[in-house]
Amino acid sequence: MIEVHEALEIILSKIHFKGIEKVPIDQALGRVLCEDIIARRPNPPLDNSAMDGYALIASDIKNATPENPVELIVSDEIAAGAIGTVEVKPGHASRIMTGAPIPPGADAVLMQEDTDKKGNSILVKDMAEAGENIRLAGEDVAVDETVILKGCLIEPAHIGMMAVVGRSQVYVSQRPTVAIISTGDEIKDLDEIPTGSCIYNSNGYMLAAQIRSAGGIPVYLGIAPDVEEDLLEKFETAIKCDIVVSSGGVSVGDYDLVKASLKKLGHEMAFWKVAMKPGKPLAFGEIGGKPIFGLPGNPVSSFVSFEQFARPSIKKILGYSNLAPKIVQARLTKTITKKTGRLHFLSCCLGSENGTTTATPNAEQGSGILKSMVSANGLMVFPKDSSEMKEGDQVSVQVLYN
Repeated sequence: MIEVHEALEIILSKIHFKGIEKVPIDQALGRVLCEDIIARRPNPPLDNSAMDGYALIASDIKNATPENPVELIVSDEIAAGAIGTVEVKPGHASRIMTGAPIPPGADAVLMQEDTDKKGNSILVKDMAEAGENIRLAGEDVAVDETVILKGCLIEPAHIGMMAVVGRSQVYVSQRPTVAIISTGDEIKDLDEIPTGSCIYNSNGYMLAAQIRSAGGIPVYLGIAPDVEEDLLEKFETAIKCDIVVSSGGVSVGDYDLVKASLKKLGHEMAFWKVAMKPGKPLAFGEIGGKPIFGLPGNPVSSFVSFEQFARPSIKKILGYSNLAPKIVQARLTKTITKKTGRLHFLSCCLGSENGTTTATPNAEQGSGILKSMVSANGLMVFPKDSSEMKEGDQVSVQVLYN
């Protein structure tokens, strides 16, 4: 039995970046960027108006008040997208729309609400400082500025910035295909009616969701009964994918045939027990360079094992710049105990109290109690050699799905 950090180190040493592909930016959301995005022109490209109003010379209206307005002749009108060519001279102004370039000679924009119309002139009722309401060229993005770094997960604001700098397509990492096999005679699919001690295949669908949330492409291969021939057939299909994830059949029971079936296919076993709870019976190895995860059958064990090992593996294949889960420090809201010897992951609810992040372990922590994960938003890390953590202690919590 090996430690969690040792298991993860072994796994990640076998995982490799898959490759890159070019996609339109409207298909890039949620993908991992594989290039720096660099602006080839400034944004905005020219000094422009921040509002509808009048471009003028600030010193012309330095004494303007509602009681003593200053009259200026309107010599031009500039729409957004147009360029004003008429120079603003003393005593003159140009009507200007939001986003329109500042005409030559002007050094401020006065909002239209501070003026009254008078034929071809305006009566200015307020002063303006030089530079007021002017957006400078390049104040958002400068020429040759790196606006997005590679290795990030593309979010909506990134899409907007790609459009700002004129990128219609970008390079992203290729998504890995992940085969899913559920094993066991007692497992039934959702369109079947379970009888006796049979249960629905919750792991298969849960793992598919976890894979999708990690950025992989789940390939659901259904259920393999506890028959070696059926297992072999499933795994022969599964190893056509980039990663294989199975659940169940990796402990020491008489019908746990996964390890034996994989061995016949040339499986090179790296380990099959990890000093953690839940999730001790976890097998990992390779067939022809394809990583194989044999996760436990109990649903919470399967869930936690995936989060500790399969999620960072998918992230590495995708080229993430950071593989580690997001960790927050929180104040424990009640005392908890355990036996020493294994690292524990406890489902918990992160909250806030008087500005302090809190962590409340769920009351039920059994490896078969999946509802404990439904209400959880974190996994509290209970160190291997600790037997007690007291109310008020600072604890480390992995934020789920990060």
